[in-house]
Amino acid sequence: MDFEFSEAEKAFVEEVEKFLDENADPEVMDPTRENMAQLVDTPARRAFMKRMAERGWLGMTWPKEYGGAERSGVYEYLLNECLARRGAPQIGKGVGIIGKTIIRHGNERLKREFLPRILHNEVEFAIGYSEPQAGSDAANMQLRATRDGKGWRLNGQKIFTTSAHFADWYWVAARTDPDRPKHDGITLFLVPMKHPGLTIQPMPTIGDEITNQVFFDDVFVSDDYVVGQLNRGFQYVSEALDLERFTMFTLSPIQQRLEELVDHVRSAERDGVPLREDPHVRKTIAQLVTQTEVARVLGLRFVSKALEGGKPPTVEASEYKLYATGLSQRLASATLDVVGAGGQLRVHTADAPLRGRAERTYRYTVIDTIGGGASEIQKNIIARRKLGLPKNF
Repeated sequence: MDFEFSEAEKAFVEEVEKFLDENADPEVMDPTRENMAQLVDTPARRAFMKRMAERGWLGMTWPKEYGGAERSGVYEYLLNECLARRGAPQIGKGVGIIGKTIIRHGNERLKREFLPRILHNEVEFAIGYSEPQAGSDAANMQLRATRDGKGWRLNGQKIFTTSAHFADWYWVAARTDPDRPKHDGITLFLVPMKHPGLTIQPMPTIGDEITNQVFFDDVFVSDDYVVGQLNRGFQYVSEALDLERFTMFTLSPIQQRLEELVDHVRSAERDGVPLREDPHVRKTIAQLVTQTEVARVLGLRFVSKALEGGKPPTVEASEYKLYATGLSQRLASATLDVVGAGGQLRVHTADAPLRGRAERTYRYTVIDTIGGGASEIQKNIIARRKLGLPKNF
């Protein structure tokens, strides 16, 4: 594979960087929020996303018949990395998970109703897979959907639903056939978040974000809002998770945090001795730089494989997600060790080393290893699908 970007791709990055310079807004762009840049909802954020939509950057890889530009997926990758480096909102669940799944599997009504609104950033989504007894094991979900005339009644609970407190629609998976094996009998639905049968309970997390529990009490969904074929939902969820594992965990914030740590080591002293002369610190920096390059290449390998067409590359997505989020944790721990006691100061505290970013990042990286499928799940996927190990090894 070619590790260099073309001249057209480099020109696109310059175009995005210029756009970000012209639209710089601390309310919208805050690198210290890590991936949480997408998890807040303000008029300024919506306006920023609207301007990106006007540029044609939302859904630019979609087929032209659905309003896209059929650009190569590498442009979406480059856009997300530029946005993440600035702490700006990324293209989001609507363009990637929901939009691409509807294009592949949705009925014509769903395509007409949702695809134009996604392209114009007129709708926000929450995603409901996890349940109290089905976190990493999403196939064990028990939210029950029972047939009721020309639709379904949903009863049960979801947990860890980010964005539910401000989303317009809920992309939710439920069990429609309890007699089938657990990986079958699951169907995807679209539910308006204002449905009177939905109750949302916020859950603050260690990473300063808000996630939610959502309770379903006789929530009716018509057949028009069933996504794809009945009982095929887990297959669609698996495809979407491959996209999520890659697009949600961008590399550029990790690179940026490493650069900030290196800059700190260049000038900081401990007990009158420059940190850059400490052999342990030098070894730590060298290891982190090497590992960051490994993560970059794993990401490019996913992009290269995805460009071949077909379904998202599952193993490559898991390899990247597992390695990148583990690296993010190692970098966070090393940063606190190198910076010392000052690294415990909260973000934006006056005179805090690295703008106080180290303390918040350390807490948030715990979440990174869980979202989109925990690290243990990624190891299982790699073991079975790449190494050929038995399921109960």
